[in-house]
Amino acid sequence: MSDNESAMIAEKTIVRENLDKMYPLIDTHTHFDAPVFDDDRTQQVQQAYAQGIRHLVLVGYLHQYFARMYDTQRSVNYITHLSNTAYNDPDKCHINAHIALGLHPFYIEQHTEDCLVQLEKMVIDRRPLAIGEIGLDTFTDAMKAPDTFAKQVRFFKTQLDIAVTHQLPVMLHIRKAHAEALAILKTHKYNAHKLGGIAHSFSGGEQEAKAFVKLGFKLGVTGQITNPNAKKLHRAIQAAVDSYGIECLVIETDCPDMTPIMCQTSSGYHLALEPTSNDKFDSAHSHNRNVPANLPWVLSSLSELLEVSHAKLAKQLWQNSCDALKVDWAYPV
Repeated sequence: MSDNESAMIAEKTIVRENLDKMYPLIDTHTHFDAPVFDDDRTQQVQQAYAQGIRHLVLVGYLHQYFARMYDTQRSVNYITHLSNTAYNDPDKCHINAHIALGLHPFYIEQHTEDCLVQLEKMVIDRRPLAIGEIGLDTFTDAMKAPDTFAKQVRFFKTQLDIAVTHQLPVMLHIRKAHAEALAILKTHKYNAHKLGGIAHSFSGGEQEAKAFVKLGFKLGVTGQITNPNAKKLHRAIQAAVDSYGIECLVIETDCPDMTPIMCQTSSGYHLALEPTSNDKFDSAHSHNRNVPANLPWVLSSLSELLEVSHAKLAKQLWQNSCDALKVDWAYPV
């Protein structure tokens, strides 16, 4: 066994000891509608509840899957209904599923003008919790191409317009384009201080972290925080907290992606929201499927990084999530 593997096992043991108590949590960003959950969604809902998850947000990325998201929301609510009405059910649970609708920048070539029209129609007809995930992504050379990036910018601005029109928070997906996204947000009429919003799975540097928070966004922290080698992320989160306090953070799983390091195994698990070659999750071959029940690992690692107790951090993260999403969900006692 290598020194690195030994260290991971030791860390896992320590974190497990710290997770003996359950705290109410909100998973602010999931793709729980993905087909990878179809075979065991009921069990995953029950396990998530047992780990403290009380709300989870299903976040959109392609128009063609919006209906599937609502089907999954009904499924989660039905699972809850069955559990709560079952006589003396030891697995009784209650998780509320919510919807955010958006056109993801990574799939920009698959989006059409009609997708924007249909998105706004669904916003009017069904009023989701938020608009997302939306933003800019230049992760590949192809996405940096001028025409492709220009289309990303146009779709980003249009979806920000939709959020303003309908007074909804946005969930940002920004990857390797933080400066460009900040430039747009600073001049757009979207006001995160008023409408809320989350910089989902934040991956920028210290100054960028503080810039998003200054604009009114909460920083979404994923299982990446559990990686001891994620020094840049650790510094960015710490810098934002030093300047703005723990009030600037929310946590998320981004499942089935972003698996906490202590939940990964060497066997490998192909994580893809869809089995297509152009899916952003196709590169995650070495990670196990992430699940909502893994969210406490994010809480624990964040607690350790910030030197804040689990109890204090969990309660503040709950309030931060409500502030970011402009809801008033009572903290369970």
